[in-house]
Parts: sequence; structure tokens; C-alpha cells
Amino acid sequence: MVQRLQDKVVVLTGASRGIGADMARTFAQEGARLVLLATRVETVAGLASDLGLGADRALPLALDVRDEAACHAAIDAVVAHWGRVDALVNNAGIYMGKAFQDYSHADFQAVLDVNLFGVIHMSQAALPHMRAQGAGRIINIASSAGKWGSRQQSAYNISKHAVVGLTRCLALETAAQGITVNAICPGFVQTDMVEALKTEVAKAQGVDGDAMLAAALTRVPMGRVLNPSEISGLAVYLASDASSGMTGQSLSVDGGMVLV
Repeated sequence: MVQRLQDKVVVLTGASRGIGADMARTFAQEGARLVLLATRVETVAGLASDLGLGADRALPLALDVRDEAACHAAIDAVVAHWGRVDALVNNAGIYMGKAFQDYSHADFQAVLDVNLFGVIHMSQAALPHMRAQGAGRIINIASSAGKWGSRQQSAYNISKHAVVGLTRCLALETAAQGITVNAICPGFVQTDMVEALKTEVAKAQGVDGDAMLAAALTRVPMGRVLNPSEISGLAVYLASDASSGMTGQSLSVDGGMVLV
């Protein structure tokens, strides 16, 4: 089998669970050398072990993407270890669902610090190395919430709209340097974030969580929650040489919910 990411160095934030853990598995199957980042190193070290990846294939590191200096140090450690950064997947994210009036300034800041500034910090750290290489891939995990409005999650929506906008701006600035910047916009995916949505948004709306999700799925033509693997396959494509002509795109994988 041809491995599309053979020996490419892929840096993955938020790697310990959900979509991140599934992407790690899929990238490993495609031959990548993985830098697995999460706030607790033991979780990503355990993931590397579960995937059967030794030190020649996986570098687990603890990282809080809110810490700008730590993001630069992590990328420097990757380059010192493997000599390059071929792809950066900005997957780390948090969710908070409330009615708009109930959010505090600190709530908005907390969501933006991870979902937006984490992307900014990691991208600013990786881009100088990608420019020096004359090649690189940045893949931002945004959301269908970055393309439309929805109730009881304005902080999350704002952060993901910002990631979509940042993706376009970075694509324009790097297109002539052999670097592509694209975003994936998942809809409802079976992860702990969907469970948080069922709990927090349902509470804000005063309804049962399962009933709220069932109602939300009526707006999804496929009528179902997606699997993380349906996101990972697209991430592999965007990290591979096959996507060399695509940049600045925000690609929806949402069962047809948002047709833009």
C-alpha cells in the first residue's frame, strides 16, 4: 500500500482524544512521523504506545497552546529532533455553550485563547521553518459553526469564524512560498464535544440533551452524527502532496448541513 505521508513530520495539537486521536491513528497508518501534543504528556505517550509507535515515529510533548513561548519551544524541539515540520494540524479546542447574555468577558477570552490564539501561536512558530523549507501544510480544524450562526454558543462560533478568516489570510500570505493553509469544518462528530453540546446547550435552552441533538439533526440532510474517521481522511489529503493546488479553503464535513 502506498503511504501518502511516508516520513513526513506532522505536528498535531489536541492529539489525546476525539478527532485528534483518530487523526493520529490515520496519519500513523499513512507513514507519518508524529508530534503528538496535549496538555498532559502521559495521555499522548499512551496514545503513541497504543498505536505501536516507537521513538522513531512519535514524539509526545506536553503543550498548552495558550502559551505563546511554549508553542515556539515545541516547534523548535521538533526541528531539533527531526529537522523539519511538514504539516501542522491545529486541532486543540474547547467548547462552552451558554446564552449570549450569560457569558462573561472571561468566558469569551477563555474560548478565544485556545480556539483562536492557539492556532495563531502554533502557526507563527511553524511558518518560519516551512518558509525555510519552501514547503509546508497548515490544517486548521474549524467547525461548521465557523460558517453560520447558532443559538447558545456565540463564544464558540466567534472563535471558529475567526479561524476561517485567519485561514484565508494566511493562505494569501504564504501561497507563493510553497505553503498551503486550509481548514476543515466538521459538523456534529461523535466526540466529547458533542456530549458537551448536549449538556450545555440543552441546559441553556431548558430541554433534554438527546431531544436537542435530535432536533439539530433534522437540519443535517444525512440525518446522523459523523464519525471522527470521516474528518481524518480529509486531513490526510490536505497534509499530502495530492492537495498541492488547494489553499485558503474551509471544507465542510457536516453531512450537508451547511452548503457553502
